[in-house]
Amino acid sequence: MTDAKGDATEGSAGPMMAADGTPLKKSLARALRMQKMRALMLIAPLLLFVLVTFIAPIADMLFRSVENDIVSDTMPRTTAVLADWDGQGMPPETAFEAAYFDLYIAAERKLHTRLGTRLNYEQTGASSLFRKSGRGLDDIGEVYQDQFEDLDEGWDEAMPWAELMGDPGWLSEQAAWTKGARQPEFILRDGIADLLPRTAEQYEAFALYLQDEDNKSPLDEEPWSAVHTALYEDLAAGDLSGYSGPRADMLVAADALVDSPDFETVSFARGFEDIDEDWADPEIWRTIKLYSPEMTPGYFLNSVDMQLTPEGVEMRPDNQRIYMLLFKRTIFMSMVITCSCILLAYPVAYILANLPARKANLLMILVLLPFWTSLLVRTSAWKVMLQQQGVINDVLVWLGLVADDSRLAMINNQFGTIVAMTHILLPFMILPMYSVMSTIPHTYVRAAKSLGATDWTTFWRVYFPQSIPGIGAGSILVFILSIGYYITPEIVGGTTGTFISNRIAYHISSSLNWGLAAALGTILLAVVLILYWAYDRIVGIDNVKLG
Repeated sequence: MTDAKGDATEGSAGPMMAADGTPLKKSLARALRMQKMRALMLIAPLLLFVLVTFIAPIADMLFRSVENDIVSDTMPRTTAVLADWDGQGMPPETAFEAAYFDLYIAAERKLHTRLGTRLNYEQTGASSLFRKSGRGLDDIGEVYQDQFEDLDEGWDEAMPWAELMGDPGWLSEQAAWTKGARQPEFILRDGIADLLPRTAEQYEAFALYLQDEDNKSPLDEEPWSAVHTALYEDLAAGDLSGYSGPRADMLVAADALVDSPDFETVSFARGFEDIDEDWADPEIWRTIKLYSPEMTPGYFLNSVDMQLTPEGVEMRPDNQRIYMLLFKRTIFMSMVITCSCILLAYPVAYILANLPARKANLLMILVLLPFWTSLLVRTSAWKVMLQQQGVINDVLVWLGLVADDSRLAMINNQFGTIVAMTHILLPFMILPMYSVMSTIPHTYVRAAKSLGATDWTTFWRVYFPQSIPGIGAGSILVFILSIGYYITPEIVGGTTGTFISNRIAYHISSSLNWGLAAALGTILLAVVLILYWAYDRIVGIDNVKLG
């Protein structure tokens, strides 16, 4: 008995088994895991769609608002030299030298204009300065190129340069290359980088650019004048009289020419000043140094009317402060539009909710009718109606309410924007209100009246509290839509009725300052999220309903 009881107890203490012999707990966990996997597979397309169309653009916007690698990528040598410059007075000659080689390569690749555009956001005139410099850098290099070519015509030909700088194996492969085939990548000759470091660097950049960008052979094209400038610097820095490699006669003669007192030279600083006097202004060099990091807070500072200077963060001059005004105007007018939509939509939604279904459906068609008309057409119609020679002013003059010479200015200002946007966004307020009001039982109102409540008390104490969720839903919808509108304010707003979204659209499509546009958009997104959080704390997002 004891043994039998002991066996029974031991068996009851063991794990419960499923029909297939596995522990029940393990089988249940596996079943739940399979259910979760099936549920995930069902929502995976929607999740992927949200990631691609919503999360990824926001992440890209956040990155663009701080990304600033164009300066360091386009002028790596210059930014490295300026890192040790204290910003006082003019930078050293080495900074001009580095800028010469950086800008020469950038000009060949058509990148100098993009760099100038970027710096022009911070210093007016930088764009034209870099564009002009891209055309004038040859003047510096030609000083040395002409003298080398006068010494030996071989310096004006492609093959001597290729034999001097290129690897013999590469030379034979390149000579066998035919157009249309893939070119063998340029390889420097062993030891040439130690012998002529600057020349090797510039010639390699030239050869690779020629092969990759122009699909031409370095055996057929004369090098850039910057290569001749680099050759002068290498010859001036060392003694090559004992060189005995390829093209030794040309290189030894050039070395002797550079050492002679008759050889003409020009400083890089003087060459840049001859191109444009603005290069003699330390401000452009401070701007390059200031915006050389790959990440910058400059766009966000500009978005709040501040600027990054060598002395630190400063407010912009009073006549340049525009964005904070636009942010305040956008939030204020969006709230006014939301309030006006509430006042106009509530009685309409109340009537729709309390009419018989047949009549309510007929009136609902009138509410939805604006959706069947183009937004541009509706906005343009208000522009016609609100102008001083428009329909509304004509009616007011005809009624004698306004003198003909004192017509009201209702367009190209805040009033026009509020009127037009209230009309456009009104259906977005009516629909949530109607959806909630239609679910309020009429018996509550009849019960309140039967207990002696007046019509006003019944409405205010019984009906209105139940309609608040619809007001909340419509308010959030209208406010978020209005804060990002830009077509209607652009058409009817003029100079005092435009929103911050209009400046964002301008920087994206016209000025192409995408970094500033991204920073403005990020701040606008943050403002919306903060207001949404405040609404949740005060009203409670759980009280928002759509029916």
